[in-house]
Amino acid sequence: MEQIISADIVDKDNAARAADLKRDYDSLGERLDRRGIAVDAISDKVEKFAVAIPSWGVGTGGTRFARFPGAGEPRDIFDKIEDCAVIRQLTQATPTVSLHIPWDKADPNRLKQAASRFGLGFDAMNSNTFSDASDQKLSYKFGSLSHADAGTRRQAVEHNLECIEIGKTLGSKALTVWIGDGSNFPGQVNFAKAFERYLDAMKEIYAGLPGDWKLLTEHKMYEPAFYSTVVQDWGTNYIIAKELGDKAFCLVDLGHHAPNVNIEMIVSRLVQFKKLGGFHFNDSKYGDDDLDAGSIDPYRLFLVFNELVDAELAGAEGFDPAHMLDQSHNVTDPIESLMLSAVEVQRAYAQALLVDRQALEGYQDTNDALMATQTLKAAYRTDVEPILAMARLNTGGAIDPVATYRAAGYRAKIAAERPAVAGGGGGIV
Repeated sequence: MEQIISADIVDKDNAARAADLKRDYDSLGERLDRRGIAVDAISDKVEKFAVAIPSWGVGTGGTRFARFPGAGEPRDIFDKIEDCAVIRQLTQATPTVSLHIPWDKADPNRLKQAASRFGLGFDAMNSNTFSDASDQKLSYKFGSLSHADAGTRRQAVEHNLECIEIGKTLGSKALTVWIGDGSNFPGQVNFAKAFERYLDAMKEIYAGLPGDWKLLTEHKMYEPAFYSTVVQDWGTNYIIAKELGDKAFCLVDLGHHAPNVNIEMIVSRLVQFKKLGGFHFNDSKYGDDDLDAGSIDPYRLFLVFNELVDAELAGAEGFDPAHMLDQSHNVTDPIESLMLSAVEVQRAYAQALLVDRQALEGYQDTNDALMATQTLKAAYRTDVEPILAMARLNTGGAIDPVATYRAAGYRAKIAAERPAVAGGGGGIV
């Protein structure tokens, strides 16, 4: 397997940190042992945990107002794959890439070959009917799968079916569908008719799924339509999954909810009724900010994973959620942000594994609210950094991914190789 960052650089940086890591890991192990927890067992689970990288995440993002290009931006999907390979090499937590079509459209066999050089696979395929491609006949300005025009709906359905065909060659096993359909003014659309058209179109897409695939539908409260959105909340998303069939599941993006919504309870409901498909991890302060995972509300991320680990340990039927980062990096190096986000998701998972579930259940059954919440806090407050770093070291990654990345000078190297991109436009890449 080809490695972009020299193994000598990784080994040198690890060697400088290994002794301290061993002491920290052993010290944490002793403290966890007093709580009846085996540190190696937690580390083993963390080593197996993976989160997918979105191809678009390695480019520099933007807002509705402007986009300021970063040095060494990827020129195409093949540059993106190389950047994803760096993240995978240093974190050992991101073995798959999620493609967005038509942004990443290329010969599928060439894509597969490019990814295999670095030991990368492909996660869910993502369709795009929320913007217009240059060669597109009909516009999605007023919607796609719910559009009043049958020809536009047909075009959107065919695009999703094409994504499935590309994914079959790549070895993907899922299609994620998010639409921007909605309205900006009261009376602009008939809510019921628009949703009926959407369901009819989705049934055609669902019929095109291979037997071993999943269809993941994503809800979002608002944007780009600001008055109404066709798939606006988890309840509507659940209705869609139930209407479509056993291969349809709900995808939860942490930024797609109203402020202060209890996302972890939504997760519990979807697990309970066997319709949780997976996550797009990011963080937010005001809306769908697409900030780095764990950068604003790490406790919420932990509480989400508390529900996921509870389901995992209980052996919940059909429980196999997909994990992916979905972020827009406007002022940071996207590779650094994605590496740290992958680590933050692992951190929340490791902390959730430390919850004393027997004690928690006892406090819940006796209505001891104070001790129940303190049981969660005890796990959350535990510094699991030595576990995360040891998991990376054991699997061939970097003890400190960002420090190793900077020591390798990768950003400066690709900035010299890739032409500078002009700024000015808005939107994500």
